Amino acid sequence: MTYSSIRNILLGTATTLCPITLLAQNPMGPPSSGTQPNQPQQTQPMQDSSTAMGNSDSNQSMKDKMFVRKAAEGGIAEVQLGQLAAEKGSSQDVKDLGQKMVTDHTALNNDMAPIAQSMGVAVPKKLNKQHQADYDKLNALSGEEFDKAYITAMMKDHHKDLREFRDEATSASDPTLKAAVEKGVKVISEHTAMVDKLAKDKGISMPGHTGKQETPPTQ
Repeated sequence: MTYSSIRNILLGTATTLCPITLLAQNPMGPPSSGTQPNQPQQTQPMQDSSTAMGNSDSNQSMKDKMFVRKAAEGGIAEVQLGQLAAEKGSSQDVKDLGQKMVTDHTALNNDMAPIAQSMGVAVPKKLNKQHQADYDKLNALSGEEFDKAYITAMMKDHHKDLREFRDEATSASDPTLKAAVEKGVKVISEHTAMVDKLAKDKGISMPGHTGKQETPPTQ
């Protein structure tokens, strides 16, 4: 075999093996232009709508429980302070106001008690520290000084309570709670008007009070 024939055979073999060698070096084929169709695109996890709704319901449930607990504490205070006013008031209108508070807030407390129990909220049996301090302060007074202090306390309490009850009435998630709170709005609104009038008649003003009467929302 001549040298020329051997060279031609070797060149032909090299030409045949070249593509195989290239494929062996790059088994995935030629590089793509930045995309990898065989690999799924990674996306940011999205929050499930049911999870978001569950969190919202949980937050509202906690808010309802906090309201019920606070309302129960305030209700007990209104009853005991009312009893004190009915006993120690120097004027009949203050005594009558105290008795009105006892009657109405006892009824509200009775309405809220089973709701609190169903929600797992422990109803307090006695005054908390702040309400006890308020009670002790009033109990140390007498005569017109007592009347003025009691009326001032009732103005502050009822304007604050009315705002809180109205807010809860619009957001309460439990229908039974909502109905009880709406009833409370009407009662506390009536009390607020009574206390404001009594304060005006006696020349008593509340610091920061504009004199605008709180009224229940129109139905």
